[in-house]
Amino acid sequence: MLVLGSGIGGLYLALRAADRVRVTIVTKREDFMSNTNYAQGGMAVVLSDRDSFRQHVKDTLVAGAGLCHPDVVRAIVQQGPAALAELIELGVRFTQEHGGLELGREGGHSQRRIVHAGDLTGREIERALLAAVQSHENITMLENHLAVDLLLESHLKGGKRGRRDAVWGAYVLDRDHRHGRIRPFRARATVLATGGSGKVYLYTTNPDIATGDGVAMAWRAGAPIANLEFVQFHPTCLYHPRAKSFLITEAVRGEGAHLLTIDGTRFMPKYDRRAELAPRDIVARAIDAEMKKRGDSHVLLDFAPIGKAEILKRFPNIVKRTRELGHDPVKEPLPVVPAAHYQCGGVVADLEGRTPLDRLFAVGEVACTGLHGANRLASNSLLEAVVVAHEAAEACVARIEKGGRAPRIPAWDARGMRKPREAVGRSANWDAVRRLMWDYVGIVRTDERLEQAAKRLALIREEVEADYARSVLDADLVEVRNLAQVADLIVASARRRRESRGLHYNLDHLARRRDERHDTVLRRGARRAGGRARPRDL
Repeated sequence: MLVLGSGIGGLYLALRAADRVRVTIVTKREDFMSNTNYAQGGMAVVLSDRDSFRQHVKDTLVAGAGLCHPDVVRAIVQQGPAALAELIELGVRFTQEHGGLELGREGGHSQRRIVHAGDLTGREIERALLAAVQSHENITMLENHLAVDLLLESHLKGGKRGRRDAVWGAYVLDRDHRHGRIRPFRARATVLATGGSGKVYLYTTNPDIATGDGVAMAWRAGAPIANLEFVQFHPTCLYHPRAKSFLITEAVRGEGAHLLTIDGTRFMPKYDRRAELAPRDIVARAIDAEMKKRGDSHVLLDFAPIGKAEILKRFPNIVKRTRELGHDPVKEPLPVVPAAHYQCGGVVADLEGRTPLDRLFAVGEVACTGLHGANRLASNSLLEAVVVAHEAAEACVARIEKGGRAPRIPAWDARGMRKPREAVGRSANWDAVRRLMWDYVGIVRTDERLEQAAKRLALIREEVEADYARSVLDADLVEVRNLAQVADLIVASARRRRESRGLHYNLDHLARRRDERHDTVLRRGARRAGGRARPRDL
């Protein structure tokens, strides 16, 4: 089995499957570099006597603005306690209170149900899972390896394609090799656990690895992609020239913090009766509106209502880091702005991680299972990753045990390719995509902006693809190609939705329409027939 990515979904799936099959995990940087590692908030699980599965389901459906799949929501929510128990068994140390787990509350939740490890939950989960993976004799971890493209049976067999194509692994770039060696990794089951695409935007809470690789590879392979217009912007990223992508967790508002304009005026109550506890899409739009109306570069997040003792106890990492940067949330409000945070759409997958391509599975942020709908409820993502990874591990093993003869895998063909003389073109395209998406396809959109974005992206992609076709590959080229592809898919999805719903807010279509209450699913047109495709054409 080949697992692409080392976040919570990929690591947990590998551990569940490794007692029965051999697993290779490919991760593009160091093993701990994932969106999971940066998750501050926690995992939403029904544990309190005051809470219920019904309430959690309702909160998820309300946040999802009519596009969640209710059967998927119920299934994932009901498996929450079991998933949590398995994480604890693997050594994850969640914060305790009065002899039990401490439960936090975040925007959109009607009850306290967020289990957490201080304000570094993702880091603690990653630590425990990595320790378990590293001690398992049946798992191989390859750091600094980047998947370039999936190995399609139709290409490997000379273009012959049946009713359902199959994936037999991936071509993988070794970043540590002095010549950037690319070699095929054959697998009877391949798992996309590559995370999201936050780096498609100029400002994001995501690490540099979040370049949409899984979505781009799946799209090129012919897998359908759904709901990419729904990009969640975290309302509160620290506004500071030296703080790269440092978010201030939703839990801060959940504990009582207020949002203020620069002159100290609280504004959320006029936008929503839930005020700071409204879902993220509402809070982010409210902040965006206040900034544009006043011409301000940021707003303020006031921790004072929480109280000094609770701030220091509940958010030690935020206090430590912001003090290093010259701010003290105990004494003063923090400057914050919205930033791209979570990809609610992705590769179409079911609750067992299966995609429409045989032998290809997707778990975590890269997948679109139907849980999040038009807007993810805070802290549902870690829950989804564990539950779906658990089921996907069983499905992967079953598919491997079912057998099937793998086709012959040719070596990567780099004949006639040359090394680029300079990297300035790639850097320019990288920056152009991110600035374009931030200015034209951000929190608030219009038809005109989306049309302009589509035209400009077409030109950028043409240049990137030409560079890809003639150059010896390196990680920068692979990533900028994926970034441009995902940006194009986001714009295409946004142009199809002629309404405002959840995270997609279009000033030319403000009303929510009943006939638009469906997923936006993109599918590639007819694939090229005949002839043996070179590996670079995959």
